[in-house]
Amino acid sequence: MLQLCAVSIDHVDAVRLNAELQQEYRIRYGGEDTTPIDPTQFDAPRGLFVVGYVDGAAVGCGGWRARDGGEDPELRSGDAEIKRMYVAAAHRGRGYARAILAELERTAAAAGRQRAVLESGTHQPESVALYRSSGYEPIPAFGRYRDSPNSLFFGKPLAVPSGRATRAPRTGDRASTTTER
Repeated sequence: MLQLCAVSIDHVDAVRLNAELQQEYRIRYGGEDTTPIDPTQFDAPRGLFVVGYVDGAAVGCGGWRARDGGEDPELRSGDAEIKRMYVAAAHRGRGYARAILAELERTAAAAGRQRAVLESGTHQPESVALYRSSGYEPIPAFGRYRDSPNSLFFGKPLAVPSGRATRAPRTGDRASTTTER
């Protein structure tokens, strides 16, 4: 069973998983993702980072950060950018990435974000398939890789919960999403 926990992006497990992700990028693209990341961008209420654990071992991660219209002409006020989605190779094919993505969407919506946006790549067919099957559709390019021929950009409207006050989980809160294998 996958248990998702909100952590700081500089938590030891998040750092290790992000290092594995960067190695994956080196293999697939010949270099790392050079998008600037400020760890505070993933702090509530304007962001969140989660690590997925199976039997106490960190097996996957992902986060969202608030992005608003003034930062990039293609982004809108209320956007949440999905970043650093990763599942370790030995744990792929079990639905963990889908569970992480669903939790990121849920918490972004709970924080009042209206749309999830992301950049993926042509050498990541598994990721692209996940996003398309999760309701993401192509959007105009944005950010550091807007001119890269290897980049693909997707967005999805988020359903903001109605009729109740919500908050994004604080670092250290247990996320509510679990998934069985």
